[in-house]
Amino acid sequence: MSFTNDQQIKQLILDKKHILITFGRDASYDAISSALALFLFLEKMNKPADIVCDRFSLPSQCKFLKKSEAIKNNFDFLQKFIISLDVEKTGVQELSYDMKNEKLRIFITPKQGYLTRENIRTAQSEFRYDLIFVVGSSDLVSLGSIYDNNTDLFYKTPVINLDNKSDNEYFGQINYIDLTCSSLTEALFGLMKKIGEEYIDEPIATAILTGIIAETKSFKGENVKPRTLEIASKLIDMGADREKIITNLYRNRTIPMLKLWGAALTHIQNKKELGLVWCLITRDDFIRANAKEEDLKDVVDELINTSPDAKITLLLHEHIENANENLIHIMINSKKELDLKNLLAKYKPAGQKNKISFFIKDKSLKEAEEEILLELQKLLIN
Repeated sequence: MSFTNDQQIKQLILDKKHILITFGRDASYDAISSALALFLFLEKMNKPADIVCDRFSLPSQCKFLKKSEAIKNNFDFLQKFIISLDVEKTGVQELSYDMKNEKLRIFITPKQGYLTRENIRTAQSEFRYDLIFVVGSSDLVSLGSIYDNNTDLFYKTPVINLDNKSDNEYFGQINYIDLTCSSLTEALFGLMKKIGEEYIDEPIATAILTGIIAETKSFKGENVKPRTLEIASKLIDMGADREKIITNLYRNRTIPMLKLWGAALTHIQNKKELGLVWCLITRDDFIRANAKEEDLKDVVDELINTSPDAKITLLLHEHIENANENLIHIMINSKKELDLKNLLAKYKPAGQKNKISFFIKDKSLKEAEEEILLELQKLLIN
């Protein structure tokens, strides 16, 4: 008898020793909450795990979630490099090392005779992770450098793909995709119940409800279904703190974020005939507002909410974390049935069909604006 997806996932979790959880750049609150809920769930099952996301900056709205500080920007290490030395005939009298000009030198003094390169063998250990969860990402490319720089890890390690979006490319060995769910966290809750509902405690329930509330815009979105409300009620019964969630998502707007939004308002432009709204944020805007890139999530949401007639909203900003890289970050949201990810594939965007982001290198903010506006105008006219 064949196993169902949830049975296979449960068995893999039980069999594996160290699990990686990852998600795409510019992830939604739903994806972040899902990753944290899964991390806490695995912790309750006594399974070591890490959460790693390319260029991640924790939004202030998510800092109240348990273990949110555990999300890393990169791997500590993936493999150990093993050096084997045959000392059967020589023995070892002394072993030492030093670092010189970014090079590691190892000194081995034999008890007798001498050692040659024929005595040395090198190898690499197995990867540190033996199971990968990819949450809320339509494809592996959307993971950015986490995937691009470590493709062998993803080819040699089982991947469980968790999502609720129709544009998912089913890239995992196991694909747990529930298109009927209002949010990724709702889909994850269904999986957790099947694996072990007894592991779902108050912090996990709070993380799941956070994702649902964020993705449904506090149950006001078109994606809300009767089942969504039933699950929310059950999560509250399990200890989810709805008041804390609402306070952190909607009532705790920081002064830097409000200043940054004020700066964005002064830069808003539009082409009404095309339904296109966009704004630019400079490095100086960030400095004057004392803001960070994590504050941009709310700015993007406000841009969308204040432009109800816009078919496409576009935000361009100078990258502030590594000014020397000279990167322009592009964030595009579409209400029109446009597959932005496919239509703008040459930029290697992360995200979903109607919500993407990418970087343009070695161009000024104005040059990037002109280039992207030209591309979008072609799409809207056609």
